[in-house]
Order: sequence, then structure tokens, then C-alpha cells
Amino acid sequence: MARFRLTQAMIIGQFRWPAGNTVADSAAAAQPGDVVWTGLSSTTMVEGMTPLDASATSMRNASQWASVPLRNVIFGVDSIG
Repeated sequence: MARFRLTQAMIIGQFRWPAGNTVADSAAAAQPGDVVWTGLSSTTMVEGMTPLDASATSMRNASQWASVPLRNVIFGVDSIG
């Protein structure tokens, strides 16, 4: 049950989410307005995902992005998918 804030736009298949959206890995973890991506895991997450809870932090730490510093700002160029 992980939630992430996007600091850059993300395109997965036919879905496109701009920066600033919140992505959850399940409907149970999601809050109103969140995007639910059931395929979200440590192997499918992208660099511009900032963890919002302990589960998301654990998922990020198990990913290839674990050593990349977290981004706290959204740059204009990254917000357009």
C-alpha cells in the first residue's frame, strides 16, 4: 500500500500522468484524486516518484533509484509528458 507524488510526467502504455499527481499501488492505499496503478512495484517505478509513506519508501529503496536523491520540486520541462 504505497503512495508516491510525481515530480515529473510519466507515460505508461496508453496512460499519461503529469507531474504533481499522486500515484498509489492499490485502491486500498489511494485517496480521492489519486491515480491507481496496480502494476506499480520497485521494478516498474520511475525516477520522478517521491514516496509519501513508509511502504513507498521501502519500495523506492528496493528499486534502481535508491541512490538517486529525492526531488522536491517540479521543473516545467519535466511536467510535460
